[in-house]
Amino acid sequence: MTIEENVLLAPYTTLKIGGPARYFAKVATEDELVEAVRFARGLGLPLFVLGGGSNLVVADRGFDGLVVQIAITGKVFAGSASGSTMRILFQVPAGIDWDTFVAIACEAGYAGVECLAGIPGTVGGSPVQNIGAYGQEVSQTIHTVRVFDLEAHDFVDLSAKECEFGYRRSIFNTSQRGRFVVTRVVFEFDLDTLVRLNYEDLKRHFGDKPNPRPLEVYRAVREIRAGKGMLIDPETAGPDERSAGSFFKNPVVSTRVVTDILETLAPDEGTMPQWPTDDGKVKLAAAWLIEHSGFKKGYAQGRVGISSRHTLALINRTGDATCDELLRLRDLIVLTVEQRFGVTLAMEPVMLG
Repeated sequence: MTIEENVLLAPYTTLKIGGPARYFAKVATEDELVEAVRFARGLGLPLFVLGGGSNLVVADRGFDGLVVQIAITGKVFAGSASGSTMRILFQVPAGIDWDTFVAIACEAGYAGVECLAGIPGTVGGSPVQNIGAYGQEVSQTIHTVRVFDLEAHDFVDLSAKECEFGYRRSIFNTSQRGRFVVTRVVFEFDLDTLVRLNYEDLKRHFGDKPNPRPLEVYRAVREIRAGKGMLIDPETAGPDERSAGSFFKNPVVSTRVVTDILETLAPDEGTMPQWPTDDGKVKLAAAWLIEHSGFKKGYAQGRVGISSRHTLALINRTGDATCDELLRLRDLIVLTVEQRFGVTLAMEPVMLG
C-alpha cells in the first residue's frame, strides 16, 4: 500500500469538484485497511472512507486528513442460506462496482435489487446511504454488513437490524457516523420473490406484461436512468452526468403540511405527487417541489446548474466549477422551496471538508 500526499480529490468524484486530500491511500485488502488506520492514528489525522465518489461533494479547500479509497474486490460468492433451498446469500466485497453486482444477481434470476440498476458507486457505499430507487431500498436484501470498527479496532459483522436502516439512512451516516468502515456486504434473496413494479416509469415501460424477469427490469431501469441523465459513464460523461446523482432527499412531512400545500396550489399546477409512509406521514417528490418553485430542468447559474434531464441533479456545467458555486445554488433552491411550500429540503450527498 502506498500513501500519497496532496492528492486532488475532484477526479475521484462524479461531480469533478473538490480540493486535495492531505494524504490518500487505496486499500485492496482488509490488512491494508488496518495499516492505513494505524497511519492516520499515528499522526492524529481524521480519516474519510471513499468508495466510488458518486454521492460526495468535496470542499474547495479539500480534506486535511487521510482519504482511504476502498478497492477491496474479488469474487462474488453465492451460497444457500442456513441450508434452505428457498433463499440464497451473496457475499460481495465492498470495492465491487454496485451496478456490476446488480447485473450478476439479475442474470441469475434473483429479484430484489433490479430497480437499483445503474446507481453509481460501490457495494460498500450501498448500506451507508441505504440507497434506493423505483420503490426498492438496498436494506430490503441486506443480510449482514462486515465492517472494521474503528473504536474496537476489530472486524465485526452487523445484522440488518443492527444497521438501523431508514429512508436514506443507517447507523453509518447517523448515530455511528465515522465509526465503521464497510469491507463486505452479504445479500439475501428469497427465490420466491417476484419483481414488483411500483413506479409509473416502470409500469409504462412494461405496459400489460406480467411478471417481467429481473434482468428485463434491470435493463429497463438503466434505459430510464439514461434518459434522465442519471446513468453516469466516466468515459463519456457530459455536463448532465457531472453530478452527484439526486442532490436532495424526498422530504417526509406531516399530513398537515400536505394540506397546507394543497390549499396554496393554483389550478394549473397539477397534482402534487405524494406517497404515504408506514409511520402515518407523507413522502413528497423533491423534484416537483423544486420545479414548482421556479427551478426548471436546464437552469443555469454560472458554472453550475440543474441537469437538463433531471431536476434533482445539480451539475458541474463547465467541468471547472467550484464547490462554493455549487453550494450557493443549493442554498438558493432550499431557501426558495422553503419560502414557497414551507418544506426544508435536505442534501443527500455526503459533504467532505
